[in-house]
Amino acid sequence: MTADGTPPAAPRVHVRGEARLERDPEIATIAVQVAARGRDRRAALDDLTRRNTAVLDLIRSCGDAVEQVSTGAFSISPELGQHGRGERVRAYHGTVHTTAVLTDLAALGELTTRLADLELTTVTGPWWALRPDSPVHAEARRAAVHDAVRRAREYADALGSGLDTLLELADTGTEDPFGPPAGALRAFGGPATTEAAPALDLEPRRQTVFAQLTARFTITPPRL
Repeated sequence: MTADGTPPAAPRVHVRGEARLERDPEIATIAVQVAARGRDRRAALDDLTRRNTAVLDLIRSCGDAVEQVSTGAFSISPELGQHGRGERVRAYHGTVHTTAVLTDLAALGELTTRLADLELTTVTGPWWALRPDSPVHAEARRAAVHDAVRRAREYADALGSGLDTLLELADTGTEDPFGPPAGALRAFGGPATTEAAPALDLEPRRQTVFAQLTARFTITPPRL
């Protein structure tokens, strides 16, 4: 009993649980930009449309290996002459950006090489990732809970006590890096050639998932 006659509060232990898992990526994303330049606006648009269609046809030829393809920014802009009076248009520049998400990573090297081999085409990537709903995230959270219980039990054992009741469990963060890895491929297409370029041998970058939580437990009276 305490001085005022009330029973003493149950002793508590407050711990942190962590888990860090490494898994192979589930998807890869590449960005493709096609460009065109011409003295006439219509000619530049025609070239841009033709090259963009070639990119889309090539991506779609991969079938189920491509989960998603989307068109991003499109631009067509005049280039003004630097000499003489007036606003004389020297040429027109056009670009179209396309993003593709692949689930069959084995097809990625060949597709990337074939895209980079197209005329005035830039390929950037790949960005490796796990899916947002990947079971790896739940696996990391469960591992963090087990780590918290293990730590709390070790503290209780050191006091000659045991765990009694869970009072609180708070998730303090789960991270899954999606940023591009250092040295991401950036390939620039040149004039079309009749000979196919060899497929790139791309090594997927392992993904790290980190989960962290805090937990509070009551413990049985320690034997000090």
